[in-house]
Amino acid sequence: MRTVLLSAAAVLLATGCGGGSGGDAENGDRPTGRPSHGAAPAVDRTRVPGVGDALWSRVPADSRQIVVVYGKGVDSGDATVALYTRHGRNWRQERDWPAHNGKRGWTTRHQEGDKRSPVGVYTLSDAGGVLPDPGAALPYAANPAFAAPHYWPKTHWHDFDYVIAIDYNRVKGTSPLDPTRPEGQSKGGSIWLHMDHGSGTSACVSLSKAGMEYLLTHLDPAAHPVVVMGDRAHLAG
Repeated sequence: MRTVLLSAAAVLLATGCGGGSGGDAENGDRPTGRPSHGAAPAVDRTRVPGVGDALWSRVPADSRQIVVVYGKGVDSGDATVALYTRHGRNWRQERDWPAHNGKRGWTTRHQEGDKRSPVGVYTLSDAGGVLPDPGAALPYAANPAFAAPHYWPKTHWHDFDYVIAIDYNRVKGTSPLDPTRPEGQSKGGSIWLHMDHGSGTSACVSLSKAGMEYLLTHLDPAAHPVVVMGDRAHLAG
């Protein structure tokens, strides 16, 4: 079994977050009426800021936790990750962290190896990593098979100490290491939230260890968490 998992991990690291050579791996009602002259526009707290109708319509009605990845630009690898929770009808930001996405930016038609992160809304169902479970509510699979290859730069060795699988072209309810691609290998996979190495990834989203620990210990399956991700223009569309 260990040999199978290690083999699966090697495939994932080559085709997903790992990339190729070099690694990469409040409560109340909605405001109404017009603001008075010179006043700031009213804030609609029933929506997460920066997310337009196209993507907002894809957020499940029962979701009470949203991780938003605000990409700096369509061709940029820089981003901000923010966690929002719903209280009554209103959404409140809990935390945010500097982050990175695919080194070539974003795409609405992700393909394996394009070094761009997929724009969209995806559920968050499973987690894991090299390190022991930090107290995650999501199912957590601790396994040394997550370890990044040591022929990668040393700065990348801890990328997968903590991982949250983004449910893009994967089977929910399995370890993030599961190599199954329901929509085919060409559409890529192994798109994860994982620990940051200071620059863009192959397609994943990366943030600090502290950020990953916070998400792992606060994301709750009962709150039906999702990630809404993309560059700011696509998010607002």
